Amino acid sequence: TECEKEPGSLLWIFVMVGNIVRGMGETPIMPLGISYLEDFAKAENSPFYLGCLHTATVIGPFLGLLLASFCAELFVDVGSVGADEITITATDARWVGAWWLGILICALLNLLVGIPFWFLPKSLVKEGETKEPEETNEKSVVPLQENDKNEAKQTMYEVAKGKSFYFIPFLKALFHNPVYMLFICITVLQFSAFDGMISFMPKYLEQQFGKSASDAIFLIGIYNLPVLCVGYFSGGLFMKKFKINIYQAANIAFWVSLLEYLLYFAAYWTVCDTSPVAGLTVSYQ
Repeated sequence: TECEKEPGSLLWIFVMVGNIVRGMGETPIMPLGISYLEDFAKAENSPFYLGCLHTATVIGPFLGLLLASFCAELFVDVGSVGADEITITATDARWVGAWWLGILICALLNLLVGIPFWFLPKSLVKEGETKEPEETNEKSVVPLQENDKNEAKQTMYEVAKGKSFYFIPFLKALFHNPVYMLFICITVLQFSAFDGMISFMPKYLEQQFGKSASDAIFLIGIYNLPVLCVGYFSGGLFMKKFKINIYQAANIAFWVSLLEYLLYFAAYWTVCDTSPVAGLTVSYQ
């Protein structure tokens, strides 16, 4: 019968491709944005600018969680189904929020925000320095134009081959750098813990405290992300104020991270009573 047939919709492919394209657009922001700041900002100001950049990366998810909380209160077929026809509430396990609405809103905002990038100059004068004389600029333009002509004559295969020839040794050198690899491992562990909390904490709040999906998402955003914003911003301001060098920054990061892990370890003693589940913790009778 028709009821026994499994759903064969392939719309998930569009969502997957959309996330791939979104990731391609978001990935260059951190490596290129940080190098852009390092190239054109003063050494004493770059930590503060980096703190502002990381603060902005947290404000975005915070606003996204608020938007997701709003969309989760709307039924998935909003606009095509009247409110009087919906017989379940947002706390019902069968409720499906308008998850697609947030994607459309964010896609439109990303498109609008990306327009000003077309008007950025190709190069900037380093902060605190004056412009170079016109004679020097004219002399430097000539070899650049010659390089552009030479690169244009090369085929795509030759360009890719040349870049890969230099890329592989650089990548090998990075893998043999213990400081870099330790930093990568620490970053992976930190993001794994944070992503695990973001993924499973809303469901825990729903099951343990009877919250709706929209309330759980709202609470996750409220008590996590604003604190991160304060930490990023104050850290950058602290480094700018006291001119912290790399060695001092590593020491501060170590002791603050150790204190953070000890506080998280204390969460093992904060245990809530398990909710009764028929057939699992209590009998059906």
